[in-house]
Amino acid sequence: MSGLPRSSHALVTGGGRGIGREIASALGRAGATVTVLGRHHATLDEAVAAGAAHFADVADVADQVALNAAIAEAAARQPIDILIANAGIAESAPFVKSDAALFRRMMDVNFMGVVHAVQAVLPAMKDRPYGRIVVIASTAGLKGYAYVSAYSAAKHAVVGLVRSLALELAHTSVTVNAVCPGFTDTDLVAGSIDNIVKKTGRGREQAIAELAKHNPQGRLVTPAEVADTVLWLCGEGASAITGQAIAVAGGEI
Repeated sequence: MSGLPRSSHALVTGGGRGIGREIASALGRAGATVTVLGRHHATLDEAVAAGAAHFADVADVADQVALNAAIAEAAARQPIDILIANAGIAESAPFVKSDAALFRRMMDVNFMGVVHAVQAVLPAMKDRPYGRIVVIASTAGLKGYAYVSAYSAAKHAVVGLVRSLALELAHTSVTVNAVCPGFTDTDLVAGSIDNIVKKTGRGREQAIAELAKHNPQGRLVTPAEVADTVLWLCGEGASAITGQAIAVAGGEI
């Protein structure tokens, strides 16, 4: 596997914890300068203090003005070669109880947050000799799950965006791919587990098993497994890989 170009700069949205922080750390170990971006100063500062990133900028990806300003600040330090659009939220509800506000929340962060980030970095990136855009989607962008119709719709939209954008940029040095984890051992999934416990009265181990059963390997995916896939896509040896939606899900897809 070819490594990252020397002196590359990676921006990871939602990089303060979970999958995003693991990706940031992996890119840093591979030699990139890493900026993590998110909503919470304390979480981001802790990631930098722990060595998972070099710099941190604060913005909500659903707020285009704030996001543009934060990305401009990061790019002023060093041009951005790698964008990892990882920031996301998940909420569950039966479709009949999923109101317009829920659908808007899911689309604003999970889809429009990606659109805003890509639009902010792309003009400069496509003129550089190397560029990588990796969106952290979900297996929910490749199949349906009950009770998360709004989340699944937003992730399907992200995968469609990746496929279309890859074709537009095929004549440039920029590749665009999605990584689609199954249920992963993160704070986000911990919230889903808590929800199952609360609503069903099952024990925590039973709730974990309820999610893990989707994975033929019978377990949750680890953030490190997702990060390794992202690192490969960002390497120079993956320059012919674009427009893909790669499932990291133990054979679920």
